[in-house]
Amino acid sequence: MNSDDRLRQRASRLLSQVATRSDRLINEGLAQADARKWHYAVLASLQDFGPASQAALSKRTGIYRSDMVGVLNELAQRQLVERAPDPDDQRRNVITISTAGRRQLRRLDRVLDVLHDELLAPLDPTERDHLVRLLTRLLDHHDSPGS
Repeated sequence: MNSDDRLRQRASRLLSQVATRSDRLINEGLAQADARKWHYAVLASLQDFGPASQAALSKRTGIYRSDMVGVLNELAQRQLVERAPDPDDQRRNVITISTAGRRQLRRLDRVLDVLHDELLAPLDPTERDHLVRLLTRLLDHHDSPGS
């Protein structure tokens, strides 16, 4: 067995290489749409799960708390999110997706659909669904307490 065969048999290496290519493709594609992947993550989280504090958004999206303020500032400057004092705790804000944010999210969904088609081009729809289920299972396992 030569080293190329050995490396191509390591799931960790393959996942890493695909992730690197995926990040590059998604980052470049979203940049052409004047957006970043963190913009999409915040808008999608707000649309799917409703208004949230900065801390809750950080937990939901995986964006470090220290970076979340900058992401929210960018989104607020573009009027894609709205900040309002939390009625239960005036020290924190509740973030809500705006009407313009919902329009931008629909636009970014279309951009990502095209990019994902490019990323997953060699797979048929059934294989794509299967891959997503397997990756979700792996991620859920490693995100669960005790893993």
